[in-house]
Amino acid sequence: MPATAPAFRPPPILDIEASGFGPSSYPIEVGLILPDGCTYCSLIRPLDAWTHWDASAEAIHHVARSTLVAHGRSPADVAHALNLRLHGQTIYCDAWYHDFTWLGRLFDAADLPQLFRLEDIRSLLGETDMEVWHATKTDILAELGLQRHRASNDARVLQQTLLRVKGWTAPIPAEAQPCDRPV
Repeated sequence: MPATAPAFRPPPILDIEASGFGPSSYPIEVGLILPDGCTYCSLIRPLDAWTHWDASAEAIHHVARSTLVAHGRSPADVAHALNLRLHGQTIYCDAWYHDFTWLGRLFDAADLPQLFRLEDIRSLLGETDMEVWHATKTDILAELGLQRHRASNDARVLQQTLLRVKGWTAPIPAEAQPCDRPV
């Protein structure tokens, strides 16, 4: 009988899209996927003081500032939603320095404490895992065939890549399951 990989509950993964890079940039969208496959994604309405806008960043995330103003949620609403979903957990990301800074900016604007811990996904990877990470991520992107570059999609790609690189199986669907349930 062939050995199978143990079932594993994957860690929650977070991704943030931003207005650009550098000290004046700010978060414009946050997305996450939880261990059960549930996803959350929200655009963030910029504060009046958040004026930095980098056209090259927009070319990647395809979200216009006018879209954020019209459809984004307030930083306080988004920070509160994150705290409700992630309270007491460690969540992982692939751009720790930037994501840590952008989360700090979000929670400062909301005047709320961040009730979860952010860690770099690389802390879960060994040397062999790192060697196959990018090729595996490219394969996952092709398999999922995502039509839109969104933060929750990016988080799902990272979680699926982690599972495959580690050889873990997980009892979660490959398709996104929105976290529409009350928190």
